[in-house]
Amino acid sequence: MFRSLAGQKDLKFHYPVLVTVVSGTLLAIGVGFLVANARILLDYLKYRRLRSGALLTWPSPKPRQYLLTLALGVTTGLLVLNKVVAARYPFGELMMFLYFACLTPLHRRIGRGFYEDGIWADSSFIPYNEVGGISWRESEHAVWLIVISRLRSLARKLAVPLEHYGAARRLLRDKIGEHQIHFAGTGLDLGERDERDEA
Repeated sequence: MFRSLAGQKDLKFHYPVLVTVVSGTLLAIGVGFLVANARILLDYLKYRRLRSGALLTWPSPKPRQYLLTLALGVTTGLLVLNKVVAARYPFGELMMFLYFACLTPLHRRIGRGFYEDGIWADSSFIPYNEVGGISWRESEHAVWLIVISRLRSLARKLAVPLEHYGAARRLLRDKIGEHQIHFAGTGLDLGERDERDEA
């Protein structure tokens, strides 16, 4: 009996510490999701500004585990509702709910492809004047355009549907011919060929 009472006292002593740790963890997770949410929202606002200048675009591919993402959205929504009913502030859970249930589906609405001002790759938008190099990767079932940014020294990938492959190559050749895309001085060895050969 004394041992049982001692265990209950230990549990009461550790409970506030446990609550503090869990609350702090959820706050940190919430801040991380807040940053991710802000990035998606800024991307979507940029897309709304650019979409009138779409030249050749297609729907964003469905991410892997998309149904799991939506299930997480429903689950975190229930957690938010539970905390609201319990009169607690659900910051971390709310940020996760917004990410999984609202902003991830919203991000899928951004058309990938070519706009008047640049290329919307799978992960971000690259203006034509920042393109330092391009390369194609082809397989039997898919084609990818690799776009190298001259400013960030990063390569971005764009999955191009097979039915748009020819039009995408022609569009790139036109942009290079109009000097909207220029490879000179990028530090990339593209040889002595005409830049349009890269498209």
